[in-house]
Amino acid sequence: MRTAIPLTVLVTGLACSLFTAPAQARARVFVASYGNDSNPCTFGSPCKTFQQAVNVVDPNGEVMAIDSAGFGPISITGKSVTITSPPGVEAGIVAPAVGGAAITINSVSKDTVIRLSGLTLDGANILNSTGISFSGTGGNLTVRDCVIRNFGQDGIDFFPDGGGVLSVSNTVVSDNGNTGIAYYPSGAISSEAFGSVILNRVEISNNRNYGFFLWGAHSTPSNFNTVWLVAKVIESTVSGGGVAGVYVLTDNSHTGSVIHLFHSVVTGAKVGLRAEGNAGVYIANSMVIGNEKDWETPNGGGAVLSFGDNNIQYNSQTSGSPQLVPYE
Repeated sequence: MRTAIPLTVLVTGLACSLFTAPAQARARVFVASYGNDSNPCTFGSPCKTFQQAVNVVDPNGEVMAIDSAGFGPISITGKSVTITSPPGVEAGIVAPAVGGAAITINSVSKDTVIRLSGLTLDGANILNSTGISFSGTGGNLTVRDCVIRNFGQDGIDFFPDGGGVLSVSNTVVSDNGNTGIAYYPSGAISSEAFGSVILNRVEISNNRNYGFFLWGAHSTPSNFNTVWLVAKVIESTVSGGGVAGVYVLTDNSHTGSVIHLFHSVVTGAKVGLRAEGNAGVYIANSMVIGNEKDWETPNGGGAVLSFGDNNIQYNSQTSGSPQLVPYE
């Protein structure tokens, strides 16, 4: 379905590359199937791989694919960058080897911003492979209009130290060997981490163990009364999961964690919603249907709370009605 790059995009890219920056500046660079990594990565002389383009682009610059091909894998170290495959182009990225990631992002700081748009990541079921692996001190990762599938482990691993922001929209994360999207922050979080994760119109399907997993057990707040890790799942679908579709876990000595589920569907999992420890799932105008078990709070402490406008039925086992909470 991604077959040809629009002429307007090509003209705009060429104009920007030729006229909007000095000769030595590389605020925007390009890759193409016919490119060569010895080229300067301009529109007229593109590179062959995303990695070379990332190496030469300016901080906060953009890497763009001109045509459809495989351009990965990529390792990004401590640099803010945008990597884009425009409509009509399918830019593929694969995992390099056993235990590797298609896109590795590391050594980021709190001001680092990585934006990935329109990419197709396919792990070919390589053992212990991951789609996107993100680590560092804080940082922001935005994933938009992407497909992330067939990795031996997780689709997205977001592991910031000290908290960070993950935003995923209009993206498919499917058929991975462990978890679709995993957020495991670590270290001390000194300020409110509200909105740490936003999943908007995301399809998380057929991942072996978990659809979406938020784990706060490695992060410690400076004030237990005010600091929480919060994920918002909006107009999204989570289907499948041999352990749980949506799972939030922490304990009383670490950062409290909450998932807010709005206008979303959780189906086809062993357990639809699972909250454990100092953690909770709030559901509003959502459906939890067709799971082996609708929801659970194992080992005490967790909570599943409903605003009373949800559809929870057709699950083989039921835990009763979630705790009702009023809209404020």
